[in-house]
Amino acid sequence: MSYVVAVRALCEFTAKQGDLDLRFTPSPSAQEGIAGHALVASRRHEGYLAELSLAGDYKELRVRGRADGYDPQTKQLEEVKTFRGDLAAMPENHRQLHWAQVKVYGWLLCQKLQLAEVRLALVYLDIGSQQETVLAESFTAVALKGYFEAQCEKFLGWARQELAHRAARDAALAALAFPHGGFRTGQRELAEAVYRSAASGRCLMAQAPTGIGKTIGTVFPLLKAAPRQHIDKVFFLAAKTPGRRLALDALALVKHSAPPLPLRVIELVARDKACEHLDKACHGESCPLARGFYDRLPAARSAALAEPVAAGLLDKEALRMVALAHGVCPYYLSQDLVRWSDVVVGDYNYYFDVSALLHGLTVAHGWRVSVLVDEAHNLVERARKMYSAELDQAELAGVRQSAGPALKKPLDRLHRVWRDLAKDPQHPPDRAYQVRASPPEKFLLALQQATSAITDDLEAHPTRVDAALQRFYFDALHFSRMAESFGAHSLFDLTLEAAQGRHVFPGSSRPAARFSRLCIRNVVPAPFLAPRFAAARSAALFSATLSPQNYHADTLGLPADTAWVDVPSPFLAAQLAVQVVSDMSTRYQHRALSLAPIAHLMARQYREQPGNYLVFVSSYDYLEKLAERFQQLYLQVPMWKQTRRMDEAARDEFMARFVPEGKGIGFAVLGGAFAEGIDLPGQRLIGAFIATLGLPQVNPVNEQIKLRMAENFGARQAYDYTYLYPGIQKVVQAAGRVIRTTRDQGVVFLMDDRFARPEVKRLLPAWWQVRQMRLQPANKTHAAAPKAASADGDQP
Repeated sequence: MSYVVAVRALCEFTAKQGDLDLRFTPSPSAQEGIAGHALVASRRHEGYLAELSLAGDYKELRVRGRADGYDPQTKQLEEVKTFRGDLAAMPENHRQLHWAQVKVYGWLLCQKLQLAEVRLALVYLDIGSQQETVLAESFTAVALKGYFEAQCEKFLGWARQELAHRAARDAALAALAFPHGGFRTGQRELAEAVYRSAASGRCLMAQAPTGIGKTIGTVFPLLKAAPRQHIDKVFFLAAKTPGRRLALDALALVKHSAPPLPLRVIELVARDKACEHLDKACHGESCPLARGFYDRLPAARSAALAEPVAAGLLDKEALRMVALAHGVCPYYLSQDLVRWSDVVVGDYNYYFDVSALLHGLTVAHGWRVSVLVDEAHNLVERARKMYSAELDQAELAGVRQSAGPALKKPLDRLHRVWRDLAKDPQHPPDRAYQVRASPPEKFLLALQQATSAITDDLEAHPTRVDAALQRFYFDALHFSRMAESFGAHSLFDLTLEAAQGRHVFPGSSRPAARFSRLCIRNVVPAPFLAPRFAAARSAALFSATLSPQNYHADTLGLPADTAWVDVPSPFLAAQLAVQVVSDMSTRYQHRALSLAPIAHLMARQYREQPGNYLVFVSSYDYLEKLAERFQQLYLQVPMWKQTRRMDEAARDEFMARFVPEGKGIGFAVLGGAFAEGIDLPGQRLIGAFIATLGLPQVNPVNEQIKLRMAENFGARQAYDYTYLYPGIQKVVQAAGRVIRTTRDQGVVFLMDDRFARPEVKRLLPAWWQVRQMRLQPANKTHAAAPKAASADGDQP
């Protein structure tokens, strides 16, 4: 059995040395890199061979890759590298890696074409100026063969170890038994659907009720399928930290149920949560964990994957211990270990974002991967944010005031173009929110010139720390990248805001009265996500709220042959009393009137059945007012509140109040940290009050989104896709916190008359037996539900 390794992976393993150095950043985007390679190829003559597939063997190794180009006339093999900034600033270890790659390709070419000698060239293309710098040198086939075999020998021991690991892993997975005594109701159906999707190489949408054990019910069948389907890696992607923790717990259960199972599991966390020195830059002159990183990496890598360390899970803390023991950065050690792991647990962005690590590695190495998307109803909104970009003119003004001389001219030019953009005669200056057809070319050119100047400035002053400049710089780069792919899936809008007299630009005698924010606002992420699903062997998206099916399939860009399973609930209607308060309105204009009735209902339920409850409202402002009113009326009832920007410790403290036999009411925001992804079985939570439909705010932005939805999917779907479906999903998720096991009992109050509407009721879980109730006798009209109520949007 041979071990297949890509040329780049081989060279990164054997030829990288020295410091971790990220000063030569940012690299061009993937699109810019592809365009750059195409540009170089277009400049060559007709006989030039671009994207030349090459492969060769050495003992158990099979080395393969695509050389960027070969000129048969001059016998020159080229490796193209795109870059930004000053080429002279490139760290020497980057250049060494590039030479290693082209030398390996050189031998593979000599072997294929029976060449005695070849000329090798590194072609560096400046994305800004589009000028090439060519570094070329001639090598004999004998010298290149020796170099190739030397690199292979360095890798061979590791490859043999990896082959043995893969064989042991697959044998253990083939014999793996379900870690529990049996499946819960509905869990087997979910597991079988996931297994079938992996076997057929299809995507799957699985709607499965909260509390049946979806995490283990998806992880286990995918691991079982891995040996037969030759799956290299499983990616478990979660929307929030609790989802990652559940996945790690499930994988730990699988490993402990089969102690000989050599399964390597790694957790990826954000850089700011893994970095040991947030006050230092990522290069050897600043950070001690970057100094000599690649020299110490092999020992750290081996230690992380060795027993007994790998017998557990390489979560954040385990990785940190290994990294610090070897003096390397935990964050970048985790990124290296992805290549040698079997299961990777991380956030959505690691596979779906613009420059996602896991997707990039999958494509580069040709991995067969299967993807699990936890709480997949969150992916629409999260993906929209990934493919949206925003620029604030006030930030530009602040950067301009502190900028060095080299930046003042390009920043002033950008300001003038931006100012003229806001003065467009086709759009009334008194309209604060304006939608334009597309980002203007003149503005994008000025933005590109500004970012090029900032790139040069950052290269010239690598030790200077200017957080505001760097933040604007990366925002500008992302904006430019999103502008390249602007289309019917997005909006370009401008929002005018008061400048508050803070900044003066040259040529102005006084501070600007108004600044603007520019936004490329993604509405339909499907065009960006579809290639990510296509790159995977299979993908399973699962959640308690994936209905309606067409909404998620349309907006996420799922393939036409995506399978669907709606797992029946294991719960009985008698377990959950669901009551719609049909004479109450929580619409924005009625919220002040709703406070006392909600408080009275909560107190009455608490008095009749003391225990732990959650109340969900639509905004922090509403939460504060309701909590204040409740405390005034019912001081004796224990209560605790979710607050804005709660840190992890505060969230843990909030959750710690929900103990068995506890009593009190927690106040939370619908769609927030406590509305999904938390597990409070038994008496830890016996009821929920939901005082909102969760509908997005009716405002100019959402109305434009509705128009764009109509253009993409038709007028009949526009309102539902924009407002109704996202809102009701949040409600069902929040209600799902109450019943977690087949032994639980609880109550849910849906406090708004709109819940009684047929189009809303059909979106609620089928197993719910919804009853209507009134706070007042039928011959009275409650003050909280005026008959004139008409607005549907839940506004903060």
